[in-house]
Amino acid sequence: MKVSYHGHSVVKIITNNKTILIDPFINGNDLTDLKVENEKPDVILLTHGHNDHVGDTVELAKKNDSLVIAAHELADYLSWQGLKTHNMHIGGAYQFDFGKVKLTQAFHGSSYTTTNNEIIYTGMPAGILLMAEGKTIYHAGDTGLFSDMKLIGELNDIDLAFLPIGDNFTMGPEDATIAAKFIEAKLVVPIHFNTFPPIKQDPHKFVDGLEDCNGKVMEVGEVIDL
Repeated sequence: MKVSYHGHSVVKIITNNKTILIDPFINGNDLTDLKVENEKPDVILLTHGHNDHVGDTVELAKKNDSLVIAAHELADYLSWQGLKTHNMHIGGAYQFDFGKVKLTQAFHGSSYTTTNNEIIYTGMPAGILLMAEGKTIYHAGDTGLFSDMKLIGELNDIDLAFLPIGDNFTMGPEDATIAAKFIEAKLVVPIHFNTFPPIKQDPHKFVDGLEDCNGKVMEVGEVIDL
């Protein structure tokens, strides 16, 4: 399994001959190395409906006939755009041909803002657990710290966790450090920082402050074998 980070909250996973993109915010993301015309995801996983996470899902999915997996209301909204979707919700899991997906709770908002400044409610925000090839990846999405992260860690043997550290909209570094202790992942990677001025952070300082687990700052485009 190959896992790469592409700025903001964008993660690419290649597993079981499938390419998976999580929160493919490409156009408008000055930190990413991806180009929409070059990406060919089989699957798109979405944590919630905010524009900087849905990103280029519609264009990517239409071009590649991608399966989009998201919380029920968001999946419905995207299906009305002509996308192939699989509806899920928090606490539910489903076995796909590439692996098992389970949605966890996240404390945030979830809505999509149209070009006409209309705000579309897209259900509850979520985190994502992906189990494939005997490994477990946790993408926390956008969330504040919550105590049930400890339960997520106790119930799952997490190999790799992506945690937001940007503050302002999500956990900041201090709360993300506590979250890392709760989930007990073998490796923690910071996400959702430095894309916009309000979420400016030093990811190396965050990683250096992790005492009970290993942390890694993944450079944009960096790939790790899991």
